[in-house]
Amino acid sequence: MTCYDRRDLGLLLLRLGTGGVLAAHGAQKLFGWFGGHGLEGTGQFMESVGYAPGKASATAAGLAEAGGGTLLALGLATPAAGAAAAGAMAGASAVHVPNGFFAMSGGYEHAASLGLAAAGLAITGPGRLSLDHALGHTVDRGWMVPVALGTTAAVTAVVVGMRNKRLRRQEEGEQEALFEE
Repeated sequence: MTCYDRRDLGLLLLRLGTGGVLAAHGAQKLFGWFGGHGLEGTGQFMESVGYAPGKASATAAGLAEAGGGTLLALGLATPAAGAAAAGAMAGASAVHVPNGFFAMSGGYEHAASLGLAAAGLAITGPGRLSLDHALGHTVDRGWMVPVALGTTAAVTAVVVGMRNKRLRRQEEGEQEALFEE
């Protein structure tokens, strides 16, 4: 008989809470559920904050959040799920950084907390109360952790870097337009 310990119960609660919040945010983006704006509205917002094309960016963020969150909650493919969610939250944090840390001021606190929790789960693993454990960790191998996190970090750095470059060009264009007037 398997005896679950405090660590397994704690990881289950952390996975359910973090994964549930991420999945709900992803569903807002993808389907407009829970007061969200769906792909069209989220795509327009993504475009307005420098992520282009907006609809593709909304789809990628929504899938990373909804898919990564659902998989985290289930404890399935935990390295990939945690990495995907952490990458999406890094992209969200980049949008909120100019507003400071605290969420009440529009800061990156919430996104960073979710991203760090997801990355921590990717590294720690899901515990024994998970589908990964029930399936013999076939999609939760040790080598998958650095591969998933490294790949996600590289892709996220490129995407956020392109966004920042796009915003700088836009700002320079606006300044040039002011000088021409």
